[in-house]
This record gives sequence, structure tokens and C-alpha cells, in this order.
Amino acid sequence: MTSNVPNITTNNGVNIPMLGLGTWKSKPGEVTQAVKDAIDVGYRHIDCAHVYCNEKEVGEALKAKIAEGVIKREDIFITSKLWNTYHRPDLVEKALRTTLANLGLEYLDLYLIHWPFALKEGDELFPVDEAGKAVYSDVDYVDTWKAMEEMSKKGLTRLIGISNFNKRQIERLLQNATIVPATNQIECHPYLTQLKLSDFCKSKGITITAYSPLGSPDRPWAKPGDPLLLEDEKIKKIAEKYNKTPAQVVLKYQIQRGHIVIPKSVTQSRIRENFNIWDFELGADDIELINSFDCNGRICPYVDAVTHKDHPFANDEY
Repeated sequence: MTSNVPNITTNNGVNIPMLGLGTWKSKPGEVTQAVKDAIDVGYRHIDCAHVYCNEKEVGEALKAKIAEGVIKREDIFITSKLWNTYHRPDLVEKALRTTLANLGLEYLDLYLIHWPFALKEGDELFPVDEAGKAVYSDVDYVDTWKAMEEMSKKGLTRLIGISNFNKRQIERLLQNATIVPATNQIECHPYLTQLKLSDFCKSKGITITAYSPLGSPDRPWAKPGDPLLLEDEKIKKIAEKYNKTPAQVVLKYQIQRGHIVIPKSVTQSRIRENFNIWDFELGADDIELINSFDCNGRICPYVDAVTHKDHPFANDEY
């Protein structure tokens, strides 16, 4: 099955499929089948990360689909992310090679710095002190970026990028970088539209990848009574107008803004539903209306590290 997903071309000419499968919160036992289903449907972009603790299982699905002849390695775009405990420059290559080994790949298509702040180096993904507070590292993300640039030069990844960086951090990075990040992967959905950050990144030749585009209803810290994006009556009304589902509308909203979008699902029917968004266009008035739903409704605030000097959401407008 050929994929009919449009690509977005990055600042160095590499194409990224605009729709990908997210794998955050996908249990190891479920993610292999989810990735197989996604590839069968036509997805050609899989978004992974070391901290999701399921890259080996993603790798099993890739291996199976390549062996079946459904895809070749060069047909599929694989993203992963450097975790916060590996920011020290001498740890970056080891972390990337661990991810490659887990995924069963010789190279990545895109490797991101997952967050701008560093945590204490070691085997604990979320290091804490005796009081249960996060333990920080003072590694500068600029130094981490320089090590990422080396990974690109070594051919271990085709592109490098960032995730969860704010405007000030991007400006500082660009002043010290020889490679401009290919993307900034950020939380983006109708309750957190990121209009300013999106415009800023585009002005610098950096694409936007929208994570949690469906509002991440299955996030572990969700509380009863939290607003559910896909239950929003205003979005339901737009969906009815186009004979589509609320999920399809909010995904198309990202695509029409020129964003890459990576909805997560392990349910075959939803994986298919999320893919079936190429036969309609939202009107400009609908895009404008959805833009007006912004309420700074961030659902991934990473509050545990809010006192870190490099926390991206603590002190900056965007």
C-alpha cells in the first residue's frame, strides 16, 4: 500500500511525512501491533523516545514489516529523542546508539533533544532526592546541541531537532548552532494553539511537530472533570459539518497550519480513523474559530522540574 500522506520539506531538503504515529504511553505489549497496523494503513512516520520504554517493541514491528516486504527502511521516517539524563555531551552518542540498537536500525531520520533542561546523569530516568524532588544537572542545552550536531555529521541521524523549547531558548541555540533544528516538537491542540511559537519557528526555517494533538485524554495525571477536547461541543459541531469525527477535525487543523502531527493510538480502528483526513479541507473561518479556543490549556507542563533554570514554560510568554 502506498502512502498518500503529504510531506513537509525541512530546511536542509529532507522530507518528513506530515502525519505520524505517536507511541507515548503505548504499552510494550500493545505498541508492536499498533505500529504494524499503522504501517499497513499507510503511515510512514513513527515517533519514538527512549523515555517511553517501548523502543524494542517498536523495532520488532519495523523488522516484521520490512521482512514482509511491506516497507523498505528508506520508506519509513523514524524519530526518537535524547532523554534529559543524557544531555552531557559525552553521553549523547551512547544514548543514540542504545536507541538504534533497541529499534534495530542503523540510523534515525530525526533525533530530538526531548526537553531543554538536564536531569542528573545515571540510570534513573527520573532521578529524585530523599525528599522525592527531581535532581537536576547543570549541563547547558547549547553544549548538548553541539554533540547532537556531531551525531548528524557521523550519519547516525539524518536530521536533528528539539522538543519543548521556547522562543528565547531557540534564539540562544541558533546563535551557537551550525545546524538549524529541523523541527520543534511541541504540545499543540485547540486549547493550546501555539500561534506565536509556530510563527516564530517558521520564520527561522524550523518546522512544528504537534504532539498530544487530540488533547491526550489518557495522560496518567488526568483528573475527573478535566475538559476533554474531543467532547467539546464546538468541535463536534465543526465535525458534523464535514461529516468527520472530532479527532479528524483537530488533526486536519494541524495539517492545514503546516504542522506535522503525531496522534497516538493503539486501537486499529482509531489508527485508521486518524489517517483518513485527506478527503476534506476546513474552511478558513473554521480554522479561525478553532484558533479562538486557546485557553493556555497545557496538559504536559512537566511541573516536577519547574524550578530548573532551563524549564521552558516557567518564565517566558512562549
